Amino acid sequence: MEMPYSCGMEIIRAKVLGYCMGVKRAVDCAERALEENGAGGAAAAPALYTLGPLIHNPSVLQELSGRGLRVLDAAQDDFSSLPPDSVVIVRAHGTTPDVLAALTAARARIVDATCPRVHLSQRRAEEWSGKGFAVIIAGDKNHGEVTSISGFAAKGAAASGAEGCVCVVQDSAEAEQLAVPEKAVLIAQTTFSPLEFEKIAQVLRQKNPSIILFNSICSATMERQNALRELAGCVDGMLVVGGCSSANTRRLFETAQSLCPAAALIETAAQIPAQFFGLARVGITAGASTPDSVIVAVEEALRSGAC
Repeated sequence: MEMPYSCGMEIIRAKVLGYCMGVKRAVDCAERALEENGAGGAAAAPALYTLGPLIHNPSVLQELSGRGLRVLDAAQDDFSSLPPDSVVIVRAHGTTPDVLAALTAARARIVDATCPRVHLSQRRAEEWSGKGFAVIIAGDKNHGEVTSISGFAAKGAAASGAEGCVCVVQDSAEAEQLAVPEKAVLIAQTTFSPLEFEKIAQVLRQKNPSIILFNSICSATMERQNALRELAGCVDGMLVVGGCSSANTRRLFETAQSLCPAAALIETAAQIPAQFFGLARVGITAGASTPDSVIVAVEEALRSGAC
């Protein structure tokens, strides 16, 4: 959407930006849980938690926290000490079977907001590891989604007594060092770089032509990248709006840096660099965890600051 202003600046949104289906679904689950369970209201209201930060966006997390939604750390928190009938929302990244079992044992009420695409990868990992295949995940080692998929791969192998193993590769250089078993599958983190996935796949195919590939990168990630590339040549600078800890937002910023004369990654309108107020044409894109309200605030700040 193009927005010309009398002060001479044009602000142009990328055709695709902001919340993806999985993130919107997770936020909607949290909103519904807050409404249905009266968090922050009566003393009898159940405690409400998310399993890790619900999404990678500080403004959304702050707003939800102010309404009584707290964050659990699966690696550090003792679920056995949760208040009775606590409601725990599993975020879009998913979680491991062990964590789900621990929450069930603690008698928590689980609201599963795992992205359907992540659920598919979890099922694939469990199925193929149960058949004795090595599960190779192309992704960021410390990402919550990768941890969840790895957990389901381990569950499949343990349940069947198969000798399947699981490993994570972050780039083609790591793939070069990997010994690929005869029976192996490759699964991608849904927000992984499509270009890096293809490089990894090429390396692994050379080592094992029979490897089974699942390009499970979410179309939302590629759509945002393509929309950014389409816009980049039409603007003097690009603002990438989103959480600094968001993998897909960081990759948008990296693409913007490579294509635009000026590029900046910002979480809020207050972080817009001064140089952008002097540009004639400013493009805006946003990561999959960025709500429209933040995007609008950035547009309004540009307009008021440039006039």
